[in-house]
Amino acid sequence: MTTDHLTHDRPTGPVRHAASKVPEVTVYFWIIKVLTTGMGETASDFLAHWLGPIPAVGLGAVALVAALAVQFAARRYVAWIYWTAIVMVSVFGTMAADVLHVGLGVPYTLSTPFFMAALAVVFALWHRSERTLSIHSIHTRRRESFYWAAVLATFALGTAAGDLTATIGLGYLGSAVLYAAAIAVPAVAHRRGGLNAVTAFWAAYVVTRPLGASVADWMAVSHDRGGLNLVPRQATFAR
Repeated sequence: MTTDHLTHDRPTGPVRHAASKVPEVTVYFWIIKVLTTGMGETASDFLAHWLGPIPAVGLGAVALVAALAVQFAARRYVAWIYWTAIVMVSVFGTMAADVLHVGLGVPYTLSTPFFMAALAVVFALWHRSERTLSIHSIHTRRRESFYWAAVLATFALGTAAGDLTATIGLGYLGSAVLYAAAIAVPAVAHRRGGLNAVTAFWAAYVVTRPLGASVADWMAVSHDRGGLNLVPRQATFAR
């Protein structure tokens, strides 16, 4: 999906660029987004192995708050600031989902609908307050707060959903194939079926998380679990 396919109610011309706090939605946006999800997955597991789960979560939370503070302080979209915040959301979102499962024993069959409900609440409050969920209208502090709350919820939801499909029989490679196909559905529905552009964007955005995470896990897990064993895990957030 390109920018033209996802524009909905954004301002046009120089005004949009001057007020924007998020990047243009191009093919590069989607590529970087998927890469950051994989990076968040591996970084979360690395930190858990290096520091232990509890210190890793604490460090992830501090880094996330710092990254978002810098993002909110910026007056316009700055690539390295925005994508640093996205990476830290990816890392902490992974940890949040894993802590529920590993630390508290909540099964993915419960955490996945929980995060889905949390995302629905964020969207409902956002739309009730601002009358739009378009990312091309992120030019006030309140809208930016809703945006990042939604982003964090999508990462937690995607992590739980990816692990759910991987552990119910599909495996990590099967999950990656499933989500690679699923991410094309909103684009096709928007182009051919008249699906609302904003709905199509957020549907695809949610799927990028389990897609990137499933690929990262497939590359890391052992051969007996169907992976490539490229990054052997020891004391990580075990799944």
